[in-house]
Amino acid sequence: MKFLRNYYHRTHDKNKNGIPDRWERIDENLIKFFWKNSNMTARWALFIIFFWFGILKVFGVSPAGPLVTALVDVVFGNGVSPDLFLIYFGAFEAVTGILLLFPKFERLTFGILFLHFIMTAAPLVVLPDIAWYGIMQPTLVGQYILKNLALLAIGLFLYGRLRPMTKTHSMWGEDKAIQ
Repeated sequence: MKFLRNYYHRTHDKNKNGIPDRWERIDENLIKFFWKNSNMTARWALFIIFFWFGILKVFGVSPAGPLVTALVDVVFGNGVSPDLFLIYFGAFEAVTGILLLFPKFERLTFGILFLHFIMTAAPLVVLPDIAWYGIMQPTLVGQYILKNLALLAIGLFLYGRLRPMTKTHSMWGEDKAIQ
């Protein structure tokens, strides 16, 4: 038995950690591939969500329209037109989506994402009847809002991959395209 173990380590597990060398190479290659491609994949995913949902609001066909309208009524009263706000908010989302594709503006974009998160999370507190059935029981609308936490997490991931301003010499974002 000892002979077989030694043979196995000599031929398939050089560092004797119990994991075959081939599996370790596959794991390393997958990690390199996903690390190299995750940045732009995340950006495109966020772009699609923000641009698509924003455009739906601009054209007045978003299923979130009534939620935004209710929020505007509660927060601004009669001071702001809900229909006009919906169009501007949709345009704001669409532009945010576009900005996500340009690394040169990512610090600005992440500031906008933070503001967007505050605006979209507000109904959880301001409109509890719409967002919650009860304690820790979100309605479908509440779930829609809570999914923004995942979007924020992707944004944090992207922001965490930025190089510091001292290295980029840019206040806005990366000084070159991200590979």
